[in-house]
Amino acid sequence: MSANSFPRTEIVDAVIDACVEVLRVDRVGLGEATEFAADLEADSLALVEIVMVLEERFDLRIPEEDLESATTIGAATDLVVAHLSAAA
Repeated sequence: MSANSFPRTEIVDAVIDACVEVLRVDRVGLGEATEFAADLEADSLALVEIVMVLEERFDLRIPEEDLESATTIGAATDLVVAHLSAAA
């Protein structure tokens, strides 16, 4: 699968869906600028769980060291896009 196979909006929606599932938050108001720690009170374990959901959804493997850059929903989307592109 390549990043071109998925519109960015679909990837953003998948990240938001993963946040709703893992963190049990309301999706209203969530967007690319939403910060995992400050806005959603997500710790590193929760972020790992979110990424696991995304890995399954997009059939990817994202190394844990890459998670440091994923501080917002937009940054997590960028991470998925980058790994989809690399896997193509």
